[in-house]
Amino acid sequence: MLARSHPAAAELLEEARGDLLAFTEFPAQHWRQIWLTNPLERLNKEIKRRTHVVGTFPNPEALLRLTGHVLIEQHDEWDAAERRYFSEKSMKLLNRSPEKVMLTEHEAA
Repeated sequence: MLARSHPAAAELLEEARGDLLAFTEFPAQHWRQIWLTNPLERLNKEIKRRTHVVGTFPNPEALLRLTGHVLIEQHDEWDAAERRYFSEKSMKLLNRSPEKVMLTEHEAA
């Protein structure tokens, strides 16, 4: 249907099929977190807030230094947090074969 009305867009989507569906290689429990960009949006908002305070940077290295420190600080906070974006139980599913993951999903239902 899209190919008739927008052939260029349809071709682009077809070429990107593997990239667009890459999330399906992960366990179904991870799909929602993979789709959502909330943590990334919050991080970008924090970088914007901190750089806005400075206003004008004397050189590109100063900007890179500030954003690098914000990223390091955020990494340390995520590393020390009690709550994880992906639970330990769901991360164990990454090492299982697809057949075992499917069985686990059906057992959980």
